[in-house]
Amino acid sequence: MKKTGAKFMVVIIGLVIIFKKQLNELVTKIFEKITNESSGI
Repeated sequence: MKKTGAKFMVVIIGLVIIFKKQLNELVTKIFEKITNESSGI
């Protein structure tokens, strides 16, 4: 039972790391779009 919990935690941590990386890229793209649109006005 303890081993399964440890594996589950590793999977969760891995997903969080991947998600954080994608989230950072998404936020950067959104900020770039906002700055491009505001400079065009």
